[in-house]
Amino acid sequence: MITGMMWFDNDPKTTLAGKIALAAQYYHRKYGRDPDCVMVNPKAMPADGLRMVGPIRVQAWRGVMPGNLWIGNDEVRV
Repeated sequence: MITGMMWFDNDPKTTLAGKIALAAQYYHRKYGRDPDCVMVNPKAMPADGLRMVGPIRVQAWRGVMPGNLWIGNDEVRV
C-alpha cells in the first residue's frame, strides 16, 4: 500500500463490508480520493471469501490487529 490510514471498528453487529464502507467514506472525505484496497486481520475474513467491497480489494494480513482496517491506495494516481 502506498498511502493509507488505520481505522478501528470492533462493533460485532457491523459486517466487514459495512466497516469497510464506513472507512472508505471517511477516507474519501479526509483525503479527497477513493481507496482501492484494504487490509484486515485474517480472523476478520468471512467464510464466504470476501475479496471485493465495491471497487475496494480486500486482503488478509496478520500485521493488522483485530478490529482494525488498513485502508488506502495501492496504486499511484496522478
